[in-house]
Amino acid sequence: MKIAAELIDAAGQLALEADACSFSHPVAYVYNPLSYAWKPYVAYVENFATTRKKVLFLGMNPGPWGMAQTGVPFGEVSCVRNWLGITEEVATPRSEHPKRRVTGFSCTRSEVSGRRLWSFFSKEFSSPEAFFSDHFVTNYCPLMFMEESGRNRTPDKLPSSERAPLFEICDRHLVRTIKNLKPDWLIGIGAFAESRLSAAATAEELRDSGSDFRIGKILHPSPANPAANKDWERTVKHQLRTLGVW
Repeated sequence: MKIAAELIDAAGQLALEADACSFSHPVAYVYNPLSYAWKPYVAYVENFATTRKKVLFLGMNPGPWGMAQTGVPFGEVSCVRNWLGITEEVATPRSEHPKRRVTGFSCTRSEVSGRRLWSFFSKEFSSPEAFFSDHFVTNYCPLMFMEESGRNRTPDKLPSSERAPLFEICDRHLVRTIKNLKPDWLIGIGAFAESRLSAAATAEELRDSGSDFRIGKILHPSPANPAANKDWERTVKHQLRTLGVW
């Protein structure tokens, strides 16, 4: 449990530091699932991050019907409940957007990105234990940003004065995650995540460890990405095999 305990401690520090950041218009609401959905996140880490991994998958930040509801990265409700077996209590954000209520595992909306990702893994592996024996999935940024309309605003769209201190916090957490899991492969779920993995891999703390990471990316499963709506699973399986991950 030493690895899991280290990751939980790192996530707790990340949550506190992220909560201390401030954001201006057009950001009107900020959700931090590592605060109000801490219990399911801890269950996720305690169940599936007890050993070093071969592959670390990294996403960008929570989605409104995924991690924002369950506390689990890409945490589409039915996948988290039925495949990962996590159903811990979820509280609510300090300030909620009326169109983006957090109802935890009672949420009836499905996050397409999360459903695609976890359904894919569930088809490729006989059980969560089989998948997590060599793999782990996490997010770069713990915060979800919304405009007054309810529109999602991704971290890379923040002004530099807000983005720089937030990314410093997230980079530090990512380096700590990599240092504990000791993966061979760093795989970004999308180009943004790949870029943050590449930056983290050059950190002095990781260079001194003598690790030689192989970095790549897979197509992000978001339906907002037209390419992801054309047999995403087949595309990603081909990408992982071409890279040599699988």
